[in-house]
Amino acid sequence: MFKLKNVMVMLKTATKEYEADLPRKHKPDYWLMIDWIILLLIGLVLIYSISPALADTTGLSGSYYVGRQILAIALAAIAFIITAKVPLSLWRDWRKWLIIAAMLATLVAIVLPVNPNYPAHRWVRLSGFSFESVELVIFAFLIWFASFLAGRMLEGSISSFKKTVKPVIAVLLIIVGVVAVIQSDLGSTGVIVAMMGVMLFVAGLSTKKILTMGGLVVVLTIGAVIAFPYRMARLETFLHPTANCQSTGYQACQALIAVGSGGIAGAGLGGGAQAYGYLPESDNDSIFAIYAEKFGFIGSVILLAIFGNLFYRMGRIAGGAPDNFSRLVVLGVLVWMSVETLINIGAMIGLLPLKGITLPFISYGGTSVVFFAAALGLVYQISSYTSYVPIGDKDRLNRRAGFNDNNSHRRGIGGAYHSGLSDRS
Repeated sequence: MFKLKNVMVMLKTATKEYEADLPRKHKPDYWLMIDWIILLLIGLVLIYSISPALADTTGLSGSYYVGRQILAIALAAIAFIITAKVPLSLWRDWRKWLIIAAMLATLVAIVLPVNPNYPAHRWVRLSGFSFESVELVIFAFLIWFASFLAGRMLEGSISSFKKTVKPVIAVLLIIVGVVAVIQSDLGSTGVIVAMMGVMLFVAGLSTKKILTMGGLVVVLTIGAVIAFPYRMARLETFLHPTANCQSTGYQACQALIAVGSGGIAGAGLGGGAQAYGYLPESDNDSIFAIYAEKFGFIGSVILLAIFGNLFYRMGRIAGGAPDNFSRLVVLGVLVWMSVETLINIGAMIGLLPLKGITLPFISYGGTSVVFFAAALGLVYQISSYTSYVPIGDKDRLNRRAGFNDNNSHRRGIGGAYHSGLSDRS
């Protein structure tokens, strides 16, 4: 009890100190929460509608899947509240501990025996529960990398090869070696690389250096694909999706059948047959195909509109963030969620190769739902301190405030913020 009291006092003190250095707090962007809840409910309804099919193919009860998804949503709500309430400055202070936790989780996932049905060292399985370590890796990387870049921006060394580019390349090689090679998770590697690229670009790293690192990524990606036969098979399937529908292209073909059979209005919650053992990973990686089968083109457009509004709100929040660290955190979350959405949906409609990437808040699985909620909680907290200023008014407001914006070298994303703050190391 004494320790809990100390923790509460620490959080209150940190909150007061954090808010004292920011613009006056205002109401958060409630659209973030509204879109999030709608997506969670859509995911839960989908899992409920296909639970009889899942039970028929796995031998487990239908309530098993629904119950676990409800538990995941409950844990996600707790994660959202924690990250929305704990001051962002504390998350920045805890970045090293988050990285250590991510490294330990990854190590445990690598050394533990694999599930024969999923022969990859990605999961930590304990007493019936599974935890995908890469989700913690992405969350920890987000906090650490935003802090790293904000520090380099503050000291004016964002373009330094020794202080910025060299460490970034080292981290990139570690991520590729561990996540893409050892854990065989090229999709999550792509998400992390996309986050790195966008955050570096917005932080002000020269385009030439970004393109150079991009070339390195392309070379590493080609090597990672060639080194694993199953990845070559997926690439061949992507290029010729209907050529091997009974073997390597089975999932891709079944996904296209599911999406196409939805038509304009869909087969309805009780309709559709793809979840009955035809479409692999129908509750997870292939969930969008199931959604399209049940709700059709109209329902798919509505779902894309919900995601679009969520991503638009994040972009607005990033444009008005009170400091570089906050801004980079929001951008990282935006890239994380939008890229995974793009990969998942793109794979289901044949525009991208199949990857083991979930659809945010929709797919079955606790780890993804919880960490996406935690990331969204950070954005929700930052939205309480944003101050959106049109680009044309920025110089006028700066002159009136009597200071020069020491972050003027960073690239804009459609707006500018006015806070008069410098990032703290």
